[in-house]
Amino acid sequence: MSVRPARPEDVAEILAMVRELADYEHALDQVASTAADFRGALFGDDPKLFAHVVEHDGVLGGFALWFVNFSTWTGRHGIYLEDLYVRPALRGLGYGKALLGELAAVCVERGYTRLDWAVLDWNEPAKAFYRSLGAQWLDGWTGNRLAGAPLAALAEARRRSG
Repeated sequence: MSVRPARPEDVAEILAMVRELADYEHALDQVASTAADFRGALFGDDPKLFAHVVEHDGVLGGFALWFVNFSTWTGRHGIYLEDLYVRPALRGLGYGKALLGELAAVCVERGYTRLDWAVLDWNEPAKAFYRSLGAQWLDGWTGNRLAGAPLAALAEARRRSG
């Protein structure tokens, strides 16, 4: 097993795994991203998205996509893990833990104070895995999202008022 930062030649396989993850989460129809989107986000002039991959016998077996966030309470940056995925046939081999361990090491090396992520409430295998690592649930917090028409409407209302 080898964990390493993603390279441009990994993009097509990362996108394939994103689609596998979306299928597992019953949301494949929501995936609109393309290899060009990932190539630009990960390897463009000023990347805002980062990825680590795990290799198994020379092929990619999983990935972690992340970006830097900031805690106003600690006054320090952290990592927000957007997606963690290990292919089903390779689960239980320590690849997910290795990917998270790599991100934890990035946090420690850079002085970041947090590694945050969300998990679907019905995903019991993932929740059990995260609990085994000592992850804390953020009771009392509920995720929120503006997207599509509501996002556009709010932006338009601001544009008109300002």
